[in-house]
Amino acid sequence: MPVVAITHEMGSLAKDVALQLAQSSSLAVMRHEVLEHVAGKMHVPSSLISRLREGKAGLVERFTTDHERVAVYTAQELFTLAEKGNVVLRGWGATCLLRPVQHVVTVRVTGPFKKRVEWLMGNLETDDVAFAEAEVRRSDDAHATKMHDQFGVTWGDPLLYDLVLNTDRISVESCVAQIQQLAGRPEFQETAESRAMLADLALNARIRAALKDHDATRNIKIHIESRSGRVMLRGIVLNVQESAEVAGIVSTVAGVSSVDNQLGLMARSRLYASTTGI
Repeated sequence: MPVVAITHEMGSLAKDVALQLAQSSSLAVMRHEVLEHVAGKMHVPSSLISRLREGKAGLVERFTTDHERVAVYTAQELFTLAEKGNVVLRGWGATCLLRPVQHVVTVRVTGPFKKRVEWLMGNLETDDVAFAEAEVRRSDDAHATKMHDQFGVTWGDPLLYDLVLNTDRISVESCVAQIQQLAGRPEFQETAESRAMLADLALNARIRAALKDHDATRNIKIHIESRSGRVMLRGIVLNVQESAEVAGIVSTVAGVSSVDNQLGLMARSRLYASTTGI
């Protein structure tokens, strides 16, 4: 079940490549699923999530939005789509999130800045070069910042991808053919190990989303290890009640068969350091 993750870069024709690839290979293509899922989980308009993604959100919107929740809910939906297989995923950090899974093909579709500016001018039917250049730079900066902040990587690093395609030299049709050829190679065929890894990553994403859904556990920072439904929790929580709340929520997540709660409790001296002068 092929899974192809493609970067989202304004004016690179990545959307055209994704759509043609999906059509010619009989794959589903991610459209608005992630946007609708994240907006629904956060009870905000999908237009807000779209503005945040494209770097168009205002100062107040940026500071009042829980970006960690956006990232967690995004990962949950992407892994859900990837588990179903036979899909093309474009943007939303899919290339970084899914890169550990051997049967996922990660692709960067790019093009020269000048060509991408020309593409935008054509689409907007404008001759304002300065405006188009500013829009492409803004989009690039937004995506680069997101990739660095969320994954600690440099967006354009070719080592992040299995295939880098330049649409200034390669047609959309040739890009599709290259991806299809790579996806058909032995290295990218599904195995029991790759399916298990994807299942474990997807379960981790569901667990983190479940913890974000509850006010009591929304801001807790812990390490989660999942393997074949068995979950281990590590880290420090405030007290016994908080530990029990975390474990209780995790145990209700679909796919969890057991929970090994290794959460430690914060030392009392740290709790009252500010009031005792310690």
